[in-house]
Amino acid sequence: MIRNLRLLAVAAALAATASHAAVPLPGYNVDRSQTTVSGLSSGGFMANQLGWAHSSLFRGVGIFAAGPYMCAGHNNYTACMYNATIGSAQLSTMQGSIDSFSSAGSIDPKSGVATQKIYMFVGSSDFTVGPNPMAALRTQYTNNGVPAANLEYVQRASTAHVFPTDFDATGNNACSSSASPYISNCGYDGAKAVLTKLYGTLNARNNAPAAGNYIEFDQRAFTSNPGMAPTGWVYVPANCAAGAQCRVHVALHGCQQSYSNIGDKFIRNTGYTRWADTNSIIVLFPQTQVDSTSRQTAASGSLANPNACWDWIGWYGSNFARKAGTQVAALKAMVDTVSSGGGGGGGGGTLPAPTGVTTSGATSSSMNIGWSAVTGASGYNVFRNGTKDNALAITGTTYTDSGLASATTYSWTVAALDANGVQGAQSAPVSGTTTGTAATCYTATNYAHTTAGRAYTAGGYTYANGSNQNMGLWNVFVTTTLKQTGPNYYVIGTC
Repeated sequence: MIRNLRLLAVAAALAATASHAAVPLPGYNVDRSQTTVSGLSSGGFMANQLGWAHSSLFRGVGIFAAGPYMCAGHNNYTACMYNATIGSAQLSTMQGSIDSFSSAGSIDPKSGVATQKIYMFVGSSDFTVGPNPMAALRTQYTNNGVPAANLEYVQRASTAHVFPTDFDATGNNACSSSASPYISNCGYDGAKAVLTKLYGTLNARNNAPAAGNYIEFDQRAFTSNPGMAPTGWVYVPANCAAGAQCRVHVALHGCQQSYSNIGDKFIRNTGYTRWADTNSIIVLFPQTQVDSTSRQTAASGSLANPNACWDWIGWYGSNFARKAGTQVAALKAMVDTVSSGGGGGGGGGTLPAPTGVTTSGATSSSMNIGWSAVTGASGYNVFRNGTKDNALAITGTTYTDSGLASATTYSWTVAALDANGVQGAQSAPVSGTTTGTAATCYTATNYAHTTAGRAYTAGGYTYANGSNQNMGLWNVFVTTTLKQTGPNYYVIGTC
């Protein structure tokens, strides 16, 4: 969470032109009645906002260290964090907004919140947000009809402003320290706790989710908001990619936890994907980015967003907490898209599997896929390594899969769609290898990256050569993995 939103960025934001292999967000066979969301810090505020704006969609909300709905819509943001006491008069003002928005239809009917399952977590040593704002949030939920059985509130001793886990991961900070990456082994499995509250008893987790199940997708298809990054991530369990009906959970990072800040630590080290993998849960990890432009907020004056926070104070409009809010609308659209598919695998249709599937025209970043037409097909889906790759149905019998890694072997299958969009059987797989040389990854402290010539420092922060991605503070404590994708060109990532 930001220490002081009134600080401008230490250094001017540099253009980040990451060369990640982003693809259109695929659609899967999803039970929309089991869509849920959770988040930490500014991500917790946003999760709360999504829960109010779209209570008919989000049937459960998990909040790690945040505060009441519309708190920063009526108060300076400092009155909503730093363990500030939020009194009944302030809650009454916020309730006025809830009532007004609900009546006007700018959020779903407020009665929907009373039927949600709510999970709340805060550390007793969290002085960034703290127990007092969380207690006010609990009161707000109770005042709006959430029954005690549906609300779980956890306060852990000796725990700072962090996402709690029960396992060690490279680069994580101590549980009692509010420091980057704000993910800690606290001997408490936060991901399990929130998903259990929202979904019930879970199958045992998989501590080694397959690397191929992590997909980087194009967020620019959903928004041009300057506070949101060009790409986000989604984790898709193999059975979901194969067509099984699954659930969707949206996991929102906090300030200073975006991919450009800490790489994939929030995506891989929080434990969400370990539980998702064995419980048919697709996890969306949307991403923010630094916005150094000072903008007028709802009640906190003019501020920049140097820590890549989700918009909980009105940087991008007074409707930030409603359906029409720029980021709220983008996140809802992502959920709609990832939930829009009919599934993969054998499909439910009667069309036969396409034959004559071939690969050709390999480059260092793309491959052409071709196949023979299927009688009665209205279109086709192409699957790369078991994951649907195309966003819209393909009307021809060729497809160019782009954004691939160099010197890497992939597998593709194709399935036909009937006139109703129902998918038939998938083809036999065909493989192909891209040209070029494989990327090289380097994991080191930010200080070591600069001395090795892979990064540079400016204003106390470290930036990757070439992509100019912000790697966090320049010191010997922050560890980052850089992937070299060209001569003196590095991006935050893994090989």
